[in-house]
Amino acid sequence: MAPIRHITLPAGFVANGVACGVKASGKEDLAIIASTTDAAAAVVTTQNQVVGAPVLRIRRLLPKGYGTLRGVVSNSGVSNVATGAAGVRDADTMGNLTARLLGTTGAKVLAASTGVIGHRLPMDKIRRGIAAAAAGLGPGRDTNALRAMMTTDTREKYAVVQTRLGGKTVTLAGVVKGSGMISPCMATMIGVLTTDAAIAPSALHKALKQVVPDTFNAVTVDSDTSTSDTVVALANGAAGNKTITAGSADFAKFVALLHEVCYELSYALAADGEGATKVVEIAVVGARSDAEAAVAAKSVANSPLFKCAIHGGDPNWGRIVAALGKSSAKVNPETLSVRIGGVCVFSKGTPCRFNLKKVEAHLGGKDIKVGCDLGLGKGKSTALTCDFSREYITINADYHT
Repeated sequence: MAPIRHITLPAGFVANGVACGVKASGKEDLAIIASTTDAAAAVVTTQNQVVGAPVLRIRRLLPKGYGTLRGVVSNSGVSNVATGAAGVRDADTMGNLTARLLGTTGAKVLAASTGVIGHRLPMDKIRRGIAAAAAGLGPGRDTNALRAMMTTDTREKYAVVQTRLGGKTVTLAGVVKGSGMISPCMATMIGVLTTDAAIAPSALHKALKQVVPDTFNAVTVDSDTSTSDTVVALANGAAGNKTITAGSADFAKFVALLHEVCYELSYALAADGEGATKVVEIAVVGARSDAEAAVAAKSVANSPLFKCAIHGGDPNWGRIVAALGKSSAKVNPETLSVRIGGVCVFSKGTPCRFNLKKVEAHLGGKDIKVGCDLGLGKGKSTALTCDFSREYITINADYHT
């Protein structure tokens, strides 16, 4: 059986993942994803005020959020957060050692870490892991690399799309890890995007910032924003298209391509939320602004009462109305309407008579749709979440601290 390729499907990218002993399970825990040549790069990082040493390093190397990189080295199991100056040195060591093995400078390799907070990285193991991963880099080790990024994830999450840009076939791929501590204020845990499109670094950053709000930032599993959220995009130009600049027709096409990949990854994150059995899409329209719509949608998506009702298949629309009302968005019950699975359950201050069996049947499925019309303007936004199950409690009660 041929190896599964996704992150190295764009021309000129290699990857590998190995087990070096950071995880007690013995599973893969260190990954390298790299371009064989220098690549335009863009990055977004967490807005949590407590951030990991790798995030601090990223911000130091790419203060504007874009530049030129060769690749990313990532470990799972230990997040290198709240480890002081020693942790910063460890992050630098990861990036610099990987860079030497890739034949480039330390400033062109980012480091990313995810896992338990407050522990130092076992650097002897990390060094051995980097050497082993670099020695086995290639276009067929994608699954190994992705598994090495995962912590409580139960499945591999990746997406690939292709299109024609500038008369050339362009490929864009992405991988992401994340299952818990998911409520991004930028991105979502650790994500890497690769493309063989030629695009200016500043344009790549603009595109990434443009798609983040209604893809990665639209996801919440448990309302907890990680200290390590990082998404890196690399574009090496191997497709041979004319370099894309912001504002061009090809830029608009590239943004659409990027949005498609990021939304698919975001949906996969919600589907793989810790203990999740259902994915829930909360679409809010009729807000005074898009920003208020996003606040309202996230308020419902983060409501434990709502998420428990979804798990139990209970059409308790009162929890939706209450969650909307507690948000900072303007909500007037006299103009508000709520739908579950397309069925109106509340309209303009009054409960609706509805087909209970039809709504319960919808809630018994795996993909749940909730629609809320605030009736106050043209603002709209959509949030993605999952249900809360007993398994969520089990996973987080047993998670090592």
